[in-house]
Amino acid sequence: MIGPLELAANAAATIAILLAGRNSIHTWWTGMLGCSLFTLLFFESKLYADVVLQVFFVVSSAVGWYRWLHGDRGEALAVAPADFRSLAWTVPAGLGASLAYGAMLHYWTDAYAPFLDSAVLVFSVIAQLLLMGRRIENWLFWLVVNSIAVPLYASRGLYLTAGLYAVYWVNALVAWRWWRALARRPQADGQPQRAAA
Repeated sequence: MIGPLELAANAAATIAILLAGRNSIHTWWTGMLGCSLFTLLFFESKLYADVVLQVFFVVSSAVGWYRWLHGDRGEALAVAPADFRSLAWTVPAGLGASLAYGAMLHYWTDAYAPFLDSAVLVFSVIAQLLLMGRRIENWLFWLVVNSIAVPLYASRGLYLTAGLYAVYWVNALVAWRWWRALARRPQADGQPQRAAA
């Protein structure tokens, strides 16, 4: 049965995710709200890696909000591709971290599906870091995360959450195309793309 906590968490998270896809600065505060609610929901479902992930999202959303507004040098970050060399090690490192964290959860907690839960955590962290830097490839990592999360959440009876993560999969695909187009747009005033309101 879908409870009020799951409804509220998914409503706030859906708004945040759709706003991120549209390159809107409001993605950050709505995301902080949704992640706070998901922290409680995942703790109740014994998805402990997801609890840690939601806490990370709350903190990183505050940082992302600042970075989108001020960048690293006091000006808004532009939507741009990531450096390929910096991404080349990311997938094997992510797989290794997923296995290590999953093993820890398997042996020391009563976590459900610790390795899949850990993969959602690790690749979400990678995707979030890329999103904070306004890198196009963040959406490819969200596609991976959502592909794992849909069956994982459904297996815990979180059907609304699983269904919305399927919608988020489509959103990530659309946003990836949209952000690629944004990065190719010439800037008439020479200034980087700013976050939409």
